Amino acid sequence: MAGRLSLFIAIFLVAIVVTSCTTKSKQDKTWCVIKQIAPADKMQAYIDSACKEYDCKEIRQGGSCYEPRTLANHASYVLNLDYRATGRCNSDIGTTAITDPSFGTCHYP
Repeated sequence: MAGRLSLFIAIFLVAIVVTSCTTKSKQDKTWCVIKQIAPADKMQAYIDSACKEYDCKEIRQGGSCYEPRTLANHASYVLNLDYRATGRCNSDIGTTAITDPSFGTCHYP
């Protein structure tokens, strides 16, 4: 009886560890992207401000995320740079996503 109880406790503890590792892994796989309703002026202001702090070469001409050349695409990339650095998604214009927004040669960090 004591052997079965010990086995049950060991399995239970392993399950807790696996669940907690899986949950952390899922949390790490989120991105910050632009809200569809974000105003163009706020997106542009965010890009201008954030690119003073972060390396935005990927959304500049010749960068892997330059095309499609849309304000929303560029703002999403920059929002995600900030999200990776700070752990916070700017809720004024951004929202978290569980689907990787990377496409083609444009890879979101």
